[in-house]
Amino acid sequence: MADERKREDAPGREDAPKRAAEPRRERPAGGMGRRAFYLRMVASSIIRRRSRMLVALLAVAIGATVLSGLVTIYYDIPRQMGQEFRSYGANFILVPSGGGGSLSAAEAERAREYFPAGSVVGIAPYRYQTAKINEQPFMVAGTDLAEARKTSPYWFVSGDWPESAGQALIGQEVADTIRLLPGSVFTLTGAAPDGKSFSRDFHVSGVMQTGGTEEAFIFVSLGDFDGLMGEGAFDVVECSVLAAEAELSAAAGRIAADMPGVAPRLVRRVTQSEGTVLAKLQSLVYLVTVVVLLLTMICVATTMMAVVAERRKEIGLKKTLGAANSGIVSEFLGEGVFLGGLGGLLGGGLGFVFAQMVSSRVFYRSIALRPALILVTLIVSVLVTGLACLLPIRGATEVDPAIVLRGE
Repeated sequence: MADERKREDAPGREDAPKRAAEPRRERPAGGMGRRAFYLRMVASSIIRRRSRMLVALLAVAIGATVLSGLVTIYYDIPRQMGQEFRSYGANFILVPSGGGGSLSAAEAERAREYFPAGSVVGIAPYRYQTAKINEQPFMVAGTDLAEARKTSPYWFVSGDWPESAGQALIGQEVADTIRLLPGSVFTLTGAAPDGKSFSRDFHVSGVMQTGGTEEAFIFVSLGDFDGLMGEGAFDVVECSVLAAEAELSAAAGRIAADMPGVAPRLVRRVTQSEGTVLAKLQSLVYLVTVVVLLLTMICVATTMMAVVAERRKEIGLKKTLGAANSGIVSEFLGEGVFLGGLGGLLGGGLGFVFAQMVSSRVFYRSIALRPALILVTLIVSVLVTGLACLLPIRGATEVDPAIVLRGE
């Protein structure tokens, strides 16, 4: 009976082919998946050689910091330089075409539409007429003083800018000639273009110094000027615009085509200087970035070559046990990509801090964070470290296990 039960409990012969046909399910040691095992192998390799890997990581992080910082500055330089150059005065002017004609307030305001949106710093119209103080002739300029303050921030004013009717801003030359100080009162006399004479008292709100011809002028508001001379056309309109020379030239062409009575002109000494300085700075940033990336690549390649030299016996043993070159390549490449990714993340954040420090100390302005540049820094760092690992990986695949294991 016992023998019969054993024969009944034992699997039948007819089940043997079915069991043989079933695939064998192999489970990695410790229940670990292939991907997790690969990541653990890469991490343990880096940890065992942390001193060398730390050097490579620092090299990648420093390179990524410089890359992120300089690229951020590179894209922010046009705005920073444009704002800096706007302190040197207007870079675009409008005058009546043909040496005559008229330039109305409507035309001056319409010109604003031809510039890129948000690029106009200020538009200051000017009218000029000769008047007298104690029978001494001086040039009086009527302007929108609030706009003139935007277009000419380089004017150094002792005192205050005029804020109400009856106040005037006088040049240093005028102040020296008739001995006026802030708070003094003077009387302007003369004849308007229509022949009517005028006489009006003005208070000196401030004395202006520029080192130029403006120091021989008396500046009053357009309302006061029209009250003395009567309403009339503008002699010139000065525009300060945050735009490149190409954009200003395009705006000038459109204004000339749409407004025949207006002659637009670029202030070449400002726009060309701005373009020249900007091009040189951007070229310098590009050159420094390329040099830093090359140095980073050399440092990573040197470190990985040293790691390969240390692990020759390990590589030979793996090949003897049946490891393919593809597995060795993926292991070393994984280490390089890990270093590149971690270094790129660190450098992307530190690069913004670096760019902020440079911008605040050089241009005295802050910059905006560009998340896309951090992503670009991460990608470039991974690519640089991957390229740097190609030569060491080639050396690892060329290891002859028979020679290495003999101790040669």
